[in-house]
Amino acid sequence: MNALKISVAALVASTTFAGFAVAQSRDTIQIAGSSTVLPFASIVAEEFSAAFPDFGTPVVGSGGSSGGLRQFCEGVGENTIDIANSSRRIRAGEVEACNTAGVEDIREIQIGYDGIVFATSADQGDFALEPQHVFMAIAAQVPQDGEMVANPYTNWSEIDASLPDQAIALAIPASNHGTREVFEERVVLPGCEAVELPEMSEEEMEAACLAFRQDVVVEIAGDYTETLARLQSNPATVGVFGLSFYDQNRDTLKVATVSGVEPSLETIASGDYPVSRPLFFYVKGEHIGVIPGIEEYVQFFLSDQMAGAGGALEAAGMIPAPAEETAAVLEAFEGGEALTVESLGAE
Repeated sequence: MNALKISVAALVASTTFAGFAVAQSRDTIQIAGSSTVLPFASIVAEEFSAAFPDFGTPVVGSGGSSGGLRQFCEGVGENTIDIANSSRRIRAGEVEACNTAGVEDIREIQIGYDGIVFATSADQGDFALEPQHVFMAIAAQVPQDGEMVANPYTNWSEIDASLPDQAIALAIPASNHGTREVFEERVVLPGCEAVELPEMSEEEMEAACLAFRQDVVVEIAGDYTETLARLQSNPATVGVFGLSFYDQNRDTLKVATVSGVEPSLETIASGDYPVSRPLFFYVKGEHIGVIPGIEEYVQFFLSDQMAGAGGALEAAGMIPAPAEETAAVLEAFEGGEALTVESLGAE
């Protein structure tokens, strides 16, 4: 009878965890998402393995912020990932998709900051960009004489004489990347506003601002190495990167200023550089205590050794968050504070 009770209890437990009796056989944390967060998470995974030899080395994949969050929200169980890296904050619609699939305990971990930079091959001209320059180069239609016309510009110097006499070519992140959202919000939309479009409805204006030309713009769905390959095949290309990737390749790349500010750890930390963003990862709370090492991984990631000032991630190009900010994030995680649609809307 006791054995029968134990078997029934085990069955109930496996039902409660949506098949996690089997999931306990997976002893390695599975992570996917942002190309920007990828190198930081990979460093932490390696160091975590050395510091905690009883746990398997976390497996860190890419796929972009949107792709990682899509995998994260597929449900609970051994065939779903435990953590999604993201270079933008999760959206309310993604939280709803998670909840619908049974992922209700979403723990948000903000790890630090990064900047988005415009870079060319080191032997190209010097770019001092303003948001309106980028918009006038990238837009499918631009204003002329009070009307919207097909973009006629072929050289940067045609947009502004201070820019290089260099053919316009841009490699920008595709919509699966968190970098794309920040690029649009912090550069393209302010640039569109600055050039003063003709009178039109709000919907028409947003469509005009975010419709990009196809002749000189390439959207990169892969990671930054694919963007770099574009610059290598066409050195005149201006690529959009995370600051940390530029730092790793500054021997072959030249970075542009934006609104007169050169991107660096210092100018991003101070808020002077206008194109910066927080970085995140999201933890599936239902997997904590089932997949070994998740709680320890989060604590280790946020430790001074990794994410703090002077830590390994700062050396790799991430801008550390203030210590009190990181402490609050860790406290919320350890206290079981889950993200909801309401909490996103309230902030």
